[in-house]
Amino acid sequence: VVMVGRDIGTVVLPDADLKIYLDASAEARARRRWAQRREQGLEADIQSILEALIARDARDAGRSLAPLAAAADAVVVDTDRCDLEAVIDHLAELVGRWPDDLTTRGGRAPCDRRQEEDGP
Repeated sequence: VVMVGRDIGTVVLPDADLKIYLDASAEARARRRWAQRREQGLEADIQSILEALIARDARDAGRSLAPLAAAADAVVVDTDRCDLEAVIDHLAELVGRWPDDLTTRGGRAPCDRRQEEDGP
């Protein structure tokens, strides 16, 4: 089973065999959302998008029930420098490695394939 959500590894499935926490800076996520909206022909103001993402992250991290956080035993994948294809390839590699020290105990495994910069 593959599940996506902000509290899957810490609340919903804390005993999952492999937990992967996808992470990206607010700036990288804002650039991606900006590009996605532009591709859809929608208005897109990167500063407004960035501010909304920062506010959502603060709300989610500060909530008392199931705050936004990576599980202690999650593999944290920083996706700032990767496009979607590179992230998928990296995740498939991590799944293929399981069970090893990283995928069972957690740690950092950044995705580092540079993506094209298309945005402000």
